Amino acid sequence: MMLYNNLAENSMRPIAIGRRNWIHIGSAQAGPKVAAIFSVVESCRRLKIPVRKYLAAVLPGLSNLSIQQLAGLTPNAWAAKQNLPVS
Repeated sequence: MMLYNNLAENSMRPIAIGRRNWIHIGSAQAGPKVAAIFSVVESCRRLKIPVRKYLAAVLPGLSNLSIQQLAGLTPNAWAAKQNLPVS
């Protein structure tokens, strides 16, 4: 059995291509933050969750939550609460 990572490589291609355009971000901390944002967006896309709808629902109340409550805000958990079909 041969393992392929084409799906992962194809989803990261736009990020790699755009990387040179993002050099001007200007902060050493920007890389991990951008990676986290892309991770959430790509998770939503793979689960077929509308990214804007997810972010609009999750971001406004984020500062009022404890760390223990954050696990319920992952795209997968959020979709389950919304009764959305998760792929």
